[in-house]
Amino acid sequence: MITTDFAPGSPCWRDLGAPDVPAAAAFYGTVLGWDYEPMGESGDTEGGMFKKDGKVVAGLGKLTEEGARPAWMIYYSVTDADATTQTVRRLGGTVRVAPRDLGEWGRMAQYSDPLGGEFAVWQPGTTKGAELVDQPGSLSWTELYTTDATAAKEFYGSVLGWQFGDMELPGGGGTYTLITPAGLGEDRMQGGLMELTAKDLSLADGRPYWHPVFAVADCDAAVAQVTGNGGTVQMGPADAEGVGRLAVCLDPWNADFVVLTPVQG
Repeated sequence: MITTDFAPGSPCWRDLGAPDVPAAAAFYGTVLGWDYEPMGESGDTEGGMFKKDGKVVAGLGKLTEEGARPAWMIYYSVTDADATTQTVRRLGGTVRVAPRDLGEWGRMAQYSDPLGGEFAVWQPGTTKGAELVDQPGSLSWTELYTTDATAAKEFYGSVLGWQFGDMELPGGGGTYTLITPAGLGEDRMQGGLMELTAKDLSLADGRPYWHPVFAVADCDAAVAQVTGNGGTVQMGPADAEGVGRLAVCLDPWNADFVVLTPVQG
């Protein structure tokens, strides 16, 4: 479960880099019931915030990095972005955006892990992160597809202090690793990682990648909105025992995300 206390190592923010900000705002507004508020006086062409029921859930910005694919960036809470950056470098990761202050709100940095998976960290100032999680229309899980699960666990365990627990997927589907912030119990599991071949990761040219899982009230209805508004579905909708009904989706620009209607209870 993800909460808004944002213990160190827990996901606290996510933003989308998209080539067409107004169109992306309309797509996610329809699929996830989000309202979009542009920032500044430049209209909605550069970026802004998504809200659900009046609470901030995610950010949206224009994709400007040359050669980058449209994608969701997941931020994890840390107490010291500069110290985290030193650890990333020491362990063979790449600093994509060096630590920098965003006003009084906080300090951020973006990285690639040694295998190429991109992620970010947030050192909170006046802003801890998103205002709504684990509710329909908000983040409920994070997931990494990687080419080397052992290496990923070693790296992220050192950088973010995560605890890991492996489970075998039914039907010989492989091993899935569950992620929990340091010192917290199983009730605070926040995500997972799974080893796949580079061929299975064609979306990112064979490199690992993170994606967000958004809770929805009705997975099938959300999928119908995805496909009806220019998106596609990679997998599902399908029932996952003990988890819920989910689908792996792509928006019209091939940014990947998952919609999940969790089991009740």
